[in-house]
Amino acid sequence: MNFILQHKDPFSKARVGLIDTAHGQIQTPIFMPVGTAGTVKGVHRNFLLNENDINADIILGNTYHLYLRPGLDILKKAGGIHGFSNWNRPVLTDSGGYQVYSLSKSRKLSDEGVRFASHIDGSPHLFTPEKVIDIQRVIGADIIMAFDECTPYPCAYSYAQKSMHLTHRWLDRCFKRFHETESLYGHKQALMPIIQGSVYDDLRKQSAEYVLKYDAQGYAIGGLSVGEPHEDMYRITELLCGILPPEKPRYLMGVGTPENILHSISLGIDMFDCVMPTRNGRNGTIFTQEGIINIKNKRWADDLSPLDSLLCPEYSKAYVRHLFQSGEMMGPIIGSIQNLRFYLWLVRQARIRILAGDFHIWKQSILKTVNQKRS
Repeated sequence: MNFILQHKDPFSKARVGLIDTAHGQIQTPIFMPVGTAGTVKGVHRNFLLNENDINADIILGNTYHLYLRPGLDILKKAGGIHGFSNWNRPVLTDSGGYQVYSLSKSRKLSDEGVRFASHIDGSPHLFTPEKVIDIQRVIGADIIMAFDECTPYPCAYSYAQKSMHLTHRWLDRCFKRFHETESLYGHKQALMPIIQGSVYDDLRKQSAEYVLKYDAQGYAIGGLSVGEPHEDMYRITELLCGILPPEKPRYLMGVGTPENILHSISLGIDMFDCVMPTRNGRNGTIFTQEGIINIKNKRWADDLSPLDSLLCPEYSKAYVRHLFQSGEMMGPIIGSIQNLRFYLWLVRQARIRILAGDFHIWKQSILKTVNQKRS
């Protein structure tokens, strides 16, 4: 993986760049659709690949879920996730640390790793840093993540500190294993470390300085967007962007709303992922250029205007509402596609505006519109 920093915004810390991988280029800033189990839920790959549609540069898969199902044997037999899913563009895999966080009632944490029960059948499993690297070798993603513990919010300082040191010890083992092994499918993989430390500035600074001892090809910020106030998210993000090297891509994990993304771009973040666009789309909350709408509301029952005049002119609001009301599968599918179109449109517009030098003006203008809740 190689990152080229192409341009910096003169009025903020926003920037545009280009990430080169074996499976193609990624223009930053970028939003990565979440394809947890090897597919973006409810969205056909043709929409993701079509240059005139969503046109995703990269999608995200998940180590925990792919390990449990379909399992490593079939993934290896297929030549990794690219061959298994017939996806020929870049893939990033989350290490499973967030899933371990979400399984707090059925997991046991130790220096060795994490013992947990499968959410599918209750079977026992152990994730160690070494095993997580081995699994991601089998999955074959272009960018893989180090194993970490994602702290909850609120989180006591003492626990955040203990958790950060555990993440650092696991990171050492991840890089050791990474350097002891090779990619299985003939393309290079990049390993990104993850900065932790909850909302505590001194811990975040300490964690950033620790991960920087590894000359990684990119750095991730984890443990945000877990319930903390947005002001804390932005403060920590700004702090870390001031420490991380400008010549490497920065990935803010699990973020977030359109407003979160735009503010974080202005602070110097390059990469984002979140389940929000597809999850909200399946439930009828639609992001449009005119604001956020709940398509299930009665006010849209006879509205024959397009769902989004630029991004989804082919369906009216009334028709999409009818699909949801009728329990038709196409309702959630259209909602998911529209939301991904919107998210990818948003980061691409941000890129265009940064290059043009008017990002700060455009950002304030667009936020007034996209944050508007039209019920």
